[in-house]
Amino acid sequence: MHHAEEPGLRERKKRRTRSALATAALRLFAERGYEETTIADIAAAADVSPRTFFSYFPSKEDVVFAEVDDRLDEVAERLARREPGETPLETVRQSVVDVLETLVSEHGAYGTVQVRLILERPGLRARAMQRLTEIQDEIRARLHELCPDIGEIEAVAAAGIAVGGMQAVIVHCREQGYDPLSTRTALDRALAIVEHGLGSIAALTAPAPPAGGR
Repeated sequence: MHHAEEPGLRERKKRRTRSALATAALRLFAERGYEETTIADIAAAADVSPRTFFSYFPSKEDVVFAEVDDRLDEVAERLARREPGETPLETVRQSVVDVLETLVSEHGAYGTVQVRLILERPGLRARAMQRLTEIQDEIRARLHELCPDIGEIEAVAAAGIAVGGMQAVIVHCREQGYDPLSTRTALDRALAIVEHGLGSIAALTAPAPPAGGR
């Protein structure tokens, strides 16, 4: 029994350390400035060594995008699990709903710091554009796995609508300093708009085959 629990405990500890590093980094960026904050500072604030920092993030730039990467992993994991009777559109919707609460609460007040850093620093802005393209490609590939009948253009457009729409509203809310309730209301509205747009793609509205069928 003890051995069966170990991987889960280890994984939770890794997630906590990663989150602590990301939150500490954004707090220090807000207090001291991005250039003035060193990796050693971030590691010390999270009570780990600089070597441990590098086992989670290749660079200081990457820690800014920790939340984006974590949420993408969660969405991709849910897209890989289509429940019986679910249409692909319902699976997409649930994959987004599952991470909305985390998006609202993650980093607290430091979400604004994160967005301002990305918007104000050309290097981070370029990295954000690269991340956005990678995320859309990942979601497009997942849509093909989820829904083999979807056309190439439909998959590309669907990924762009879903990723671009939600990302734009998240950035807007953080840039404008929305409180958690206002952010959640805005994200719910954005999700309804995204869902409406995706509903026009016939392949996404077909129900899952019966259990045991193909």
